[in-house]
Amino acid sequence: MRGYLLSRMARHMLADAAESLIVYAWGHNFITLEESVTILAKTDDAAEGFSQLLAVIKGRIKFS
Repeated sequence: MRGYLLSRMARHMLADAAESLIVYAWGHNFITLEESVTILAKTDDAAEGFSQLLAVIKGRIKFS
């Protein structure tokens, strides 16, 4: 996500942006809640799970 946001953003601001993107994707039917849970459950590391979830979302949402 750092490639799309300001370089000097704090971690909690990046986390807020990631959370907003996940909610946007779910709210606009780019991903289902069940699919999100499945992706997050595939790994024991929460950070890696969210990274994979955001990668899936990034592949589905096209920003111009």
